[in-house]
Amino acid sequence: MRKFLFPIVVIIATIIIVARLLYLQLIDDSFLKKADINALKIVYEYPERGYIYDRNGQLLVANQPSYDIMVIPNEIKNIDINEICTILDITTEEYHKKIEKAKVYSPRLPSVFLAQLSKIEFAAFQEKIRHFKGFYIQKRNLRDYQVDFGANVFGYIRQINEMELQKRPYYKSGELIGMRGVEQAYEEDLRGIRGVHYILKDKFNKEIGTYKDGIYDTIAVKGNDITITIDKELQKYGEELMIRKRGGIVAIEPKTGEILALITAPSYDPSLLVGRDRSKNYVKIDSIPGKPFFDKVLQGQFPPGSPFKILTGLIGLQEEVIDTNTGFTCHHGFYLGGRFIKCHDSGTWNLHPAIAKSCNTYFSQTYMRIINKYATPSQGVDAWHDHLKSFGLGQYMGYDLPSGQKGRIPDSDLYNKVYKGWNWKSATIVSNSIGQGEVEMTPIQLANVMCAVANEGYFYTPHIIKKIENKTIDKSFVQKKQTTIDKQHFRPVIEGLHEVYLSGTASRLQIPDINICGKTGTVENFATVDGEKVKLQDHSVFLAFAPKENPKIVIAVFIENGGFGATWAGPIASLMIEKYLKGEITRTDLEKRMLEGDLSANYISKDISDKQKEEKERLRLLEKQRQLKLKAKQNGKN
Repeated sequence: MRKFLFPIVVIIATIIIVARLLYLQLIDDSFLKKADINALKIVYEYPERGYIYDRNGQLLVANQPSYDIMVIPNEIKNIDINEICTILDITTEEYHKKIEKAKVYSPRLPSVFLAQLSKIEFAAFQEKIRHFKGFYIQKRNLRDYQVDFGANVFGYIRQINEMELQKRPYYKSGELIGMRGVEQAYEEDLRGIRGVHYILKDKFNKEIGTYKDGIYDTIAVKGNDITITIDKELQKYGEELMIRKRGGIVAIEPKTGEILALITAPSYDPSLLVGRDRSKNYVKIDSIPGKPFFDKVLQGQFPPGSPFKILTGLIGLQEEVIDTNTGFTCHHGFYLGGRFIKCHDSGTWNLHPAIAKSCNTYFSQTYMRIINKYATPSQGVDAWHDHLKSFGLGQYMGYDLPSGQKGRIPDSDLYNKVYKGWNWKSATIVSNSIGQGEVEMTPIQLANVMCAVANEGYFYTPHIIKKIENKTIDKSFVQKKQTTIDKQHFRPVIEGLHEVYLSGTASRLQIPDINICGKTGTVENFATVDGEKVKLQDHSVFLAFAPKENPKIVIAVFIENGGFGATWAGPIASLMIEKYLKGEITRTDLEKRMLEGDLSANYISKDISDKQKEEKERLRLLEKQRQLKLKAKQNGKN
C-alpha cells in the first residue's frame, strides 16, 4: 500500500493544480485582469441623478451636463504645459500641484484634474485634447434647480473628500456625493449606479477594443426619482415671509406626519452651490450672520416657553390632579418661596381660560400637583418625564433628515446631580411648568406635539419623503405612535386653544372662515457681550393647527428676537395656514406688515456676541497649536 501512496498524492495534487488553472482561465478572470491592468483603460459612465418633485408633482430639482478633465499621471507624455494652462486659465504652479495630488491617489488610475468646466473651457479643451496625452474628459451631471428657494430642504452635492473615501468604498476619487437635506438622506436612491467599461490597449498604449468582448462592462443605471412631502408654493411663501428675519417655520400634515414646509432663515439660492464657484460661494454663505447652514427647525434647541403649558395641562388631567373645573386664583402672579412668579393677568381661572390667557399661576400650580402626587419628587419628575417622552421629546425623533437634536427633558437623575445634598422639591423646579427651567425643545418637536394634540393622542413620525421610484418608503413613517394621554383629555385643551384665537392672546390674528387653534409663546433670550450677560429681545414663538375639526395643517414658527408670540410668529403662522388651506390671502394687512418687516436691528448685539465667541475660539485653537509645537520641540531635544 505504501508504494502506491506517493503516486496517489502526486496524481491528486496534479488534478487540483490543473483544475485550479482551468478555473482561473475559463471561469475566474480576476487574476488575469490584475495581471493585465497596465494594458487596460477603465472608463466610468456616470448616470443621471434622480429628479426631485414636490408633493403635487412639481419639478424642483433636475440635472444639467457637466464636464471634468480627468488625468492618468503615468500616461502623460510630451505635453505643452503652458498651452494647457492657458486654455484652462490656471497657473503652472496649480498644474503641478494638481498632478502631484493625482499621483498620490494613483499614478495608474484616473482622478479629477479640473472639475466642472464652463462651456467655453470645454469647447477649447475638446479641440486640443489630442495633444494632451493622459488627459480625457469625463461627463457628469450637476444639479439644475428649478426654484430659488428650499436650499435647506434639498442640501447640495459636492466631490467626495479623502476621509469620506476611506469610509465609503463604493465611491472613487472625484465622484459627487449628497450633503445635507434630502440629497444626503436619500443619496443611495438618488445617485444611481455608475457603469464601467474596460478598454484594451496594445504595447504602444493605443486602444484596440473592449476587454474580453465587454463581458465585464456594465451600463449606468439612472438614480431613482423621489417625491418629497414639501408643498412648493407654501415653502416659497414661508421663505418670503422670513426675509430680514431669523428663525424657522415647520408645517406638518398631522394625519400623516408629512412635512409641508421646512424653512430656516436666513437662507440662500441653492444654485449658488453648483459649478466651479461652489467652494467660493460656500465660504461667503457660511460667513453670513445668522448661520444659513444651521437649520434652526431641526438643530435649534431652546426653552419652548408658553406653548409647553399645553403639555402641563394634559399631564395634569391624565394624572387626575386637576379636572376641567379646577380653578386657581392669580394676582398677576403668585409668591413661591419668597419669590414672585409673574403673570400678565389676574382672576380665578379653570383650564379653558387659563390656556386662552396663558396663565403662569395656573400651570405652575398644576405642575407642582403633578410632582407632589408621588411619594418623592424624584418619582414625580420621572412620571412627568415619561409622559413627555411619549410625545417624542428628549430624544431623536427618527425623521429622515440627516441633522437634528434631542432637546432636553430633565429627569430625577439630572436633579439629583444638580442639587446633590439638597432637599429639592417641586417648587425648586417649577419653571419647567411654563417651558422654562431645564426644558429644551426644537421647533420640529414643538410641531410634533401639536400634531398629537390635533389628532387627540397620536402622531406619525415627521418625514419628508413621500415616494421613491421603484421602492417603498420606510414603514416607520406610516406607523401610528400613541401618547400616554387618554383621548378624552385632548378635547378640553383643544377648546382652550381655539379660545386663544377667539378672545385670547391671538384674537387679532383670526382668519375669515377658518377655525384655528393656537398658542402664543415668548421665550427669554440672553447673550454674552464683552464678558457680560445681556438681556436681548425675547424670541417670538407660535404653535397652531387648523381647521379645528379634521385638522389639515400644524405649524410651528420661531422668530429670533421677535418679542411677543403674537407680534411676529403668530401673524406668520396665520398667513401660512390661510395660504395652504385657501391658496390665497385675505388678511392683506398682516401680509403687508410681515413682508415689509425688518428685524435686522434686533440682531446687532447677538452678532457681536457671536463674533466674540468665534474670536475667542480661534485664539484658543492657536494657543493649543502653539503648546503642541512647543511640546514636540521639547520632546525632540530629549
